[in-house]
Amino acid sequence: MSMIGAVRVDQAPPRGLRRRVALIWRALRDAGGPRLALTAAMLAAALLVARHGWQLPLLGDAERVAYDLRMTAFAPRVAQDPRIVLIVYTDQTLIATRKRAPLDRGLLARALRAIDAQGPRAIGIDILFDQPQDEDPALIATLRAMKTPTAIAYAEARSNRDDLIAEQEAFLRGFVARLAGSRTRPASIRLEVDADKVARRWPQPLPQLPASLAATLAPERAIDARARAIRYRLPRSAGRPVFASLPIDLFVDPALASALAPRIRGRYVLIGGDITDMDRFDVPMTGFAAAALPGTGHDVPGLEVHATLLAQALDRAALPRPPGLALWLAALLVVLAATLTSLTELSVPRMIAALLAQAVLLLGVPLLLQAQGLDTLYLPALGWLIGWALAYATVGSAARAVGTLQRRFAQSALGKFLPRDIARRILDDPSRLALHGERRDIYVLFSDLEGFTQLSHSLPPEQVARLLNQYLDRLSKVVLDHGGTIDKFVGDAVVAFWGAPIAQTGDGQNAARAALAMWQAGEAFRRDLPDDFPPVGRTRVGLHYGTAIVGNFGGEGRIQYTALGDTMNTAARLEAANKQLGTSVLASREAIERSGLDWWRPLGRVRLRGRATPVDLFEPAPDMPSGERERLAQLIKAAARGEPGAAEAIAALARHHPGDDALANLSRRVARCPQGDAYDLA
Repeated sequence: MSMIGAVRVDQAPPRGLRRRVALIWRALRDAGGPRLALTAAMLAAALLVARHGWQLPLLGDAERVAYDLRMTAFAPRVAQDPRIVLIVYTDQTLIATRKRAPLDRGLLARALRAIDAQGPRAIGIDILFDQPQDEDPALIATLRAMKTPTAIAYAEARSNRDDLIAEQEAFLRGFVARLAGSRTRPASIRLEVDADKVARRWPQPLPQLPASLAATLAPERAIDARARAIRYRLPRSAGRPVFASLPIDLFVDPALASALAPRIRGRYVLIGGDITDMDRFDVPMTGFAAAALPGTGHDVPGLEVHATLLAQALDRAALPRPPGLALWLAALLVVLAATLTSLTELSVPRMIAALLAQAVLLLGVPLLLQAQGLDTLYLPALGWLIGWALAYATVGSAARAVGTLQRRFAQSALGKFLPRDIARRILDDPSRLALHGERRDIYVLFSDLEGFTQLSHSLPPEQVARLLNQYLDRLSKVVLDHGGTIDKFVGDAVVAFWGAPIAQTGDGQNAARAALAMWQAGEAFRRDLPDDFPPVGRTRVGLHYGTAIVGNFGGEGRIQYTALGDTMNTAARLEAANKQLGTSVLASREAIERSGLDWWRPLGRVRLRGRATPVDLFEPAPDMPSGERERLAQLIKAAARGEPGAAEAIAALARHHPGDDALANLSRRVARCPQGDAYDLA
């Protein structure tokens, strides 16, 4: 009777739950050349959309609307700016002066004299003096006499074709030349708008124009205007706009002008028009943003845009913006995320969670950047979404085109011979199942049902088939539950291995536990047979570790995934040796040293049938006290060294276990080989 015992063996050793996502290059390669080229082109298009959404038709319009909404939603809410005051011509001013265009310059001259006397910090005039007027001498005299640094509007026809012709530009140049040597100097009043006529960005400096009005009034606070977004602000309360505005009419009355002196002293004064149909601009707070966020305002006079630029310069609020490289990397990450999401096989709840998480991220990042005060003008927020969707659809289409082929191949190759987790991983990545032979270190298990050939001759064929199927079902379940690969069935024999097609942590322990569990399953099968059934023999198992050639082998009409080599032969010889040695499970030293288990007891060294190299034999003995296992190992080593008394001590241990056929056989072999020579199995 062998000492392998009947202890319970875990039938479901732990296995990893992670499933490897099919590699992108593999899916595209299997899709074929034309589909690969189309997929690559579509992914490149998705990348461009994710980077340049602002420059694309329709999408650019949507990007502008999205920017206006987030800019307006996160615009600073401020009290009235105490540094800047607007003095404006209104529609009532035009009615009173009976002049509409050009604006009354006599009125301007009188107002300038009053304002200059009140001690402002600087004065900016957003009025073009491009046509002669009777009051010009008085205005020029006033401008030359100004004590306050003053900037007057300047433009040129090349950059302002809609409002200025060559003759007007020539007059303007002459007007400015007459102010040379005074504290009045020209400043560009050029503003830029996007395709939808909305002023969102700082005007770019042009070499033929002087500095902008904001830069001229506050040169010490000038900021780099290139591609900067205008920082618009909203009033904290509806009754107090961001910039105070006073009609210019008030400053021609000495009494009123004197009363308004505290509101002028030390401030930047901007003079221009606030007229219903002249020099007005849409800003991000108008249009769609105004409809979505009521109370944010309507179009504003150009003078107010200049005031906003000046306030931004005074605050040195050059909004930081993501560099171009960062935007390319973000676009690449968007396309990569869509690609991986499309190729990853997830359960429906997890896929929904992944999609929602990415949608929140794609929508939330622009809002977060805007909320943090960054410049998100030209940030392709919607381009990210469209690029993601395009990449997801493209890769998903390519993956579906090859998925059927991959799974059909894997299923035909795997059948029912692999554990479910390994089979799923191979279905995800068929390259794991080598289509050629490869050298692998594996654990090989051979089993055989003792006396089945004789038994089959005494039973009807139908009963033999039913009996064999029941037996093989039990043993197959043991192999698969322990993460092994079923190589083949040879009659009642089962051949299995661990370490291929996928090597996993714990293969050695799983193989060792499976060897013991397979014998236990065989014993349970014998007990479950009807009482009147002919007796069935024991299940014998051999386990070995070594190198084998593993892969698909066969002809063009049929292939089989199997392992070949001396390792397979050694495992088969170990299984056969059980009969002669009185054991049921035998394992080689190579196998037990990698099992991580301490239940093995040594059974000496033998030369297996047909083998020249001796093999150290071990048997699982979980019921044998560890002290006795260690004592037996020491005695076998002593006997191998030829120490006197070692053989007698082994014989005594065998007598102490009278039903242990394996120990009795070991005692006889040691007695026949006193110098530790390997015992030859005939």
